[in-house]
Amino acid sequence: MAPSSLNLAVLFSLSALSLTTGYYLGQVTPSRKDEIQELLKQAKIKAEKEEDQDDGDEDEDEDEDEDDDEGIEVDSICLNDIPGEVRMALVIRQDLGMTKGKIAAQCCHAALACFRLIACDPSKASYNPDMTHRWLARGQAKITLKCPDKETMDELFAKAIALGVNSYVVHDAGRTQIAAGSATVLGLGPAPKAILDQITGDLKLY
Repeated sequence: MAPSSLNLAVLFSLSALSLTTGYYLGQVTPSRKDEIQELLKQAKIKAEKEEDQDDGDEDEDEDEDEDDDEGIEVDSICLNDIPGEVRMALVIRQDLGMTKGKIAAQCCHAALACFRLIACDPSKASYNPDMTHRWLARGQAKITLKCPDKETMDELFAKAIALGVNSYVVHDAGRTQIAAGSATVLGLGPAPKAILDQITGDLKLY
């Protein structure tokens, strides 16, 4: 049976497309590979230059502003029997006049520090894999709240410790916007929302 003219047209089109694609890949891929290699080379040179500058100068990047450690290993196992949502609260001081970028960086410090206390080291008294799993399994809920001053933050911190809530106070290194040693953000949890509300229930959302 002779092939129809339509089938011949389709076969011819496919052949032409295959030849064109093969030619294009053969022509473009090597140059694209060279371009990528050049971009990687430039990125490496730039990174090395920035590293050399960092060795000689103070780093003023918000995210590189290392903080002093103030974490207390709190045994939160007693909270595992409390049902409901598990979340983390980040309490931000309002009297320091921090920019939004600075606040974001400090909140990241607090959240990561709280997670490290409760989830990373089985030898710590604060290690609580069950609470960590509940928090991770439900979307790692976090809430940001306003705190007027250091005195209020200290009271919240003390109350959290007394209730067995994992806690961490971020102290800024003082290389950018505020004085060295300033307490910027109080991280609380992960802990049951019912318990966190007893600590932060009077605070407003940030």
